[in-house]
Amino acid sequence: MMDDVRNIVLGVMATGISASLGWFARTYLWRRGLRRKQAFFGLPTHSACLLVVNRYAGAEGSVHRHDAFALLELSALVKDCGAQAQIVTHDAAQQGFGERTEFCVGGPTSNLRMAAHLRTLLPGVRINVEQEPGPDRVAFQIGSERYRMEPGTSEYVLLARLTGSQDARPVFLFCGQRAITNQAATRYAARNHEQLRRRYGTQSFCLLLRVVNSGAYGPDVVELVGDVTREARAPVPRTPASHRAGG
Repeated sequence: MMDDVRNIVLGVMATGISASLGWFARTYLWRRGLRRKQAFFGLPTHSACLLVVNRYAGAEGSVHRHDAFALLELSALVKDCGAQAQIVTHDAAQQGFGERTEFCVGGPTSNLRMAAHLRTLLPGVRINVEQEPGPDRVAFQIGSERYRMEPGTSEYVLLARLTGSQDARPVFLFCGQRAITNQAATRYAARNHEQLRRRYGTQSFCLLLRVVNSGAYGPDVVELVGDVTREARAPVPRTPASHRAGG
């Protein structure tokens, strides 16, 4: 009888120890993953960041619904990191960068802050801001390559993480040819931040993404065209650009 009681007690103790070790292991892995996520996005616990939003073309003071969805994606990411977000409009964010992490959403035609970041941080990127219809409307020129939009079929967006110095907080740019591509880029960053962290650490980068058939798939199908960091950070060459369309 005593042997049975002893075996039961030992079994309960072993189960408790195993459960405790499992809990500690899961907690350790979760905390390590959180620290890495916070480091990549520059969002320590209780820190503050800026969400810079553009305007809906033709409707001053309003935000396109896909840009609103992009802000929701970013807000959830900020909350997961234990940080706090302040939403500001593009023309009210008159401050430098590096003190707080910044997430800037929208192209240069609807976001003056984005236009300033492109001029300062990515001088090798040119975006056609002419409003006249034509094949080159909102086309990207990066280095010697030009990327044209095919609405609803093939659209491009830049996803960049940029820092002014090693200790500065990063600026994230989500600069697309349409609002739905901005949302696609924020979703891509949220889903793939671990792979991006393993590749780039906390260094600057600029990626060109292609949103495929958004008319049918929305912002979910995204292809990585390539890392264009070197071309985007160098001045645009004077030679004529070669043309790239979707496909």
